[in-house]
Amino acid sequence: MERKEFESRITRMRPQLLQLAIRYLNNGDDAEDVVQDTLLKLWFLRDRLEDYRSVDSLASVITRHLAISCIRSRRSGMVDIDELYDVKGDESTEMKIIREESLKEIFDAISALPDLQQSILRMKHVEGFEVEEIAAITGSNPGAVRVNLSRARKRIKQQFMPN
Repeated sequence: MERKEFESRITRMRPQLLQLAIRYLNNGDDAEDVVQDTLLKLWFLRDRLEDYRSVDSLASVITRHLAISCIRSRRSGMVDIDELYDVKGDESTEMKIIREESLKEIFDAISALPDLQQSILRMKHVEGFEVEEIAAITGSNPGAVRVNLSRARKRIKQQFMPN
């Protein structure tokens, strides 16, 4: 798809995508960010957009998934670390510190992964997307997503269980 044709389609779709994002997020700034991310993903997919029956539907699906991810990240940002574990109130301070350190090690290990593996791992295990959805969002095929997911899991496992 040529740049002018892409820009023409985007200009036509943008208001609808923004309305969709605002419906999910109830926040104009976050909705703008989601739409911008959607347009960026579509730009990277521009050479393959003809393969889709409806580019508008694809854009709507991407927008919806990104909006849901935004909502989930808001929630996860507010979660207390104790809520990630089923921690009882009578747990010792020492155990809480050990759990916090373990969780930090896991997040550090994930952050050390290559960007694509990190994104795929988070989409699958944190945001709950299916492999096919991740493939659509990243512009790859489900097999490539599975391979990257497997490699990411293996690298993290190696960090915690060497040999």
